[in-house]
Amino acid sequence: MSEDAQFTHAHMVRFERLLTGPVENAWRVLTEAALLPGWYGEGRIEPKVGGAVELMGGHIRGTVTQCLPHQRLSYSWNVFNPGDEVSPYPESYLALDLKPAGDDAALTLTHLPVLERFVKLNAMGWHTYLDMVAAALRGEPVAPRDAYMARNAKTYGIDLANPLG
Repeated sequence: MSEDAQFTHAHMVRFERLLTGPVENAWRVLTEAALLPGWYGEGRIEPKVGGAVELMGGHIRGTVTQCLPHQRLSYSWNVFNPGDEVSPYPESYLALDLKPAGDDAALTLTHLPVLERFVKLNAMGWHTYLDMVAAALRGEPVAPRDAYMARNAKTYGIDLANPLG
């Protein structure tokens, strides 16, 4: 044991996407769970500092840490198994940054830290989320999450029957 600093690195997943329409439309889809039920499931995001984040029927829980409407939403991200009061996983953080890009919105999604064994699975999940957000903003029917996940699993080399395999 040493009292000196230890230097480590943390894995993260980051995406940059150009989304159809103004940042105000993107903000709504990113903050109003009812607009993307296929991803958020039964849940809510209270877009204010200290606001609750409860997604996928309580599978994901967190607290909003930054909220600059139409610019930045950040919240803690904790994964809970059914019946858990305490997450067996380390807390992580999601940041969603929006900027106008002409008539559209540029989105940067950053999630960190991500446990090394979950990096590809995490990337597949966020890729799926962003595909669903993009479809909703284009005014297209949003396919079930599984349809996007099947396509994205191939991109990241994940066997959905054994995702951590």
